Amino acid sequence: MLTYQDARSHARQIVEMTASHVMPPWQPDGARDLFEGDRRLQPEQIDVFRRWLDEGLLEGDRARVPPQPSYPTDWELGPPDLVLTMPPYALRPDGPDMFRNFVLPVPVERMRYVRAWEFRPGNARVVHHATMQVDATGTSSRYDAADQSAGYEGLVAPSASAPDGFFLDWAPGHRPAVAVPGTAWPLQPSSDLVMMLHLRPSGRVEQVQASLALYFSNTPPERMPVMIRLTRQDIDLAPDAEHVVVTDQYVVPADVDLYTVQPHAHYIAREISGTATLPGGQTMTLVSIPRWDFNWQDVYHYSTPVRLPAGSTIAMRVSYDNSPANPRNPNSPPIRVGYGQRTSDEMAELWFQAIPVRAVDRPLLIASVQRKVMPEEIKGRQAMLRRDPRNVALHDDVAVMLAETGDLSGAEREFRASLALRPESAAARFNVGMAMLGQGAVVEARRWFGSALEVDPLHGPTHFQLGLLQQRDGDLRGASEHYATALGAKPRDGDLLLAAGVADAMLGNEARAIERLRGALDVRPDWPNAEAALASVLSSAPGRTDAERVEAMTLAERANSRTGRTNAAFLDILAGALAASGNLQRAIAVEREALAAAPDEAARAPMRDRLAAWEKALR
Repeated sequence: MLTYQDARSHARQIVEMTASHVMPPWQPDGARDLFEGDRRLQPEQIDVFRRWLDEGLLEGDRARVPPQPSYPTDWELGPPDLVLTMPPYALRPDGPDMFRNFVLPVPVERMRYVRAWEFRPGNARVVHHATMQVDATGTSSRYDAADQSAGYEGLVAPSASAPDGFFLDWAPGHRPAVAVPGTAWPLQPSSDLVMMLHLRPSGRVEQVQASLALYFSNTPPERMPVMIRLTRQDIDLAPDAEHVVVTDQYVVPADVDLYTVQPHAHYIAREISGTATLPGGQTMTLVSIPRWDFNWQDVYHYSTPVRLPAGSTIAMRVSYDNSPANPRNPNSPPIRVGYGQRTSDEMAELWFQAIPVRAVDRPLLIASVQRKVMPEEIKGRQAMLRRDPRNVALHDDVAVMLAETGDLSGAEREFRASLALRPESAAARFNVGMAMLGQGAVVEARRWFGSALEVDPLHGPTHFQLGLLQQRDGDLRGASEHYATALGAKPRDGDLLLAAGVADAMLGNEARAIERLRGALDVRPDWPNAEAALASVLSSAPGRTDAERVEAMTLAERANSRTGRTNAAFLDILAGALAASGNLQRAIAVEREALAAAPDEAARAPMRDRLAAWEKALR
């Protein structure tokens, strides 16, 4: 309601909805200072509406009315730096819910960092929710190209993922998202944004065209968050079950600060809560929603970050009511409901965005969360596969997850099931090859990679992997040819540019090596691997200028600073750059650091030779 007349025509309803606290929508209860932007009205504010009704619905001073927003052209956060809009899509009038993925090329020429984003569903009548992921491999765009209309149906390709430490989604009630100060998520060139829309047919053909507005940061993030996720995916709600509770918990392995919390469930959920129990036994409420309403979920930002010391236990509790007494139960009579992503399924999710108090603890936290969540994710995907055994994306998802847990034979089994459903897919053949390679069956893997190229001679991931194998075997020219073919499809792929640049340097083509390594750094400016590789070429190639040798030292110093001076190869490169610039004394000191960090004798032997030569030259 944007005008006086809008409000006047709903006056009695406004009084009733504010008095019952249905409006403004705000699900958490408890202290008002726990979250930013608490929309609950104070009693005296609620009374204003009642008095306005009782006193005759008088209009205020028109001179004080602010200008109306020019929806939909105005974005709540102001003019965006980039808007990604999906092609128009006509949703069929009936049938089951649809999960359709729209692949949007990202038109950026260098690495950008996103500090805020705002999603517009385009047609809120049929968009149940949306998630956004990023795919730098081109796989999602190939899935899209195989479908005759805009987007492709099913689950998101396994190669797509949410930015590390962020969960990009939209559901009814979500406001624009602003990253925690000092954080932002990376968006690299030659990548695609995959917009997965959960669509519900309305009984007539509906046009859908969603958009995502992005706001960039001028500087890279100072710190990176981690998403701590509690979930249960073995949900089984019998018809008429009035009170079913599922729980999950997680012990944080390091001191963390919690910045946001995001609960998620569907229509049958009644209550959602999250608590933390500190090592000393003290318990605190992290979120409490006693009357869950799917239509008004949100991401809640803590007014003050919640500090949890290592050893604290975060717990989730979700209760469900699958009886006729639940007014939001979509099924009459009730039916059995299990885990899944459709509206007719249920979910139990509690996400926390956390930042480790000590940056060095971030890898520990990430690994700990992955170990905790992955078995539950596999359980949920397998449950969905039992209902939908011909779903290729689900087979691929399970395969990737099994591979991450070390079950490579299980991954091979799922990839082969996926291949059986799409035998002419280069990606499916490549995936089987990767599963074989992971198990050490190199000859068999090469055969599958060759089979993938029979279907698609320009399949970039296959050429990249064959290039790595050729380089490992010493066939640098063969590797370089594979890299060149892969770069033809993805000329701004950082991993490809790095691998190709290293191969060029080993072949003696320093000029092309420098060009490609600079390209890799242009895509990912804070990448220590590319910094060290470029430093090595600049310091060792013949005919380098003094300025390039200084640049080599700067790059090598930066790569070692980013890795805490623990990478023996990077230290060795820095020592070489120092020696090339005539600073033998410092080169000797750094080479001794490299020797101490070297993992084995094979790595130490050439370092000792260089060290002896420099010490002799210094005498």
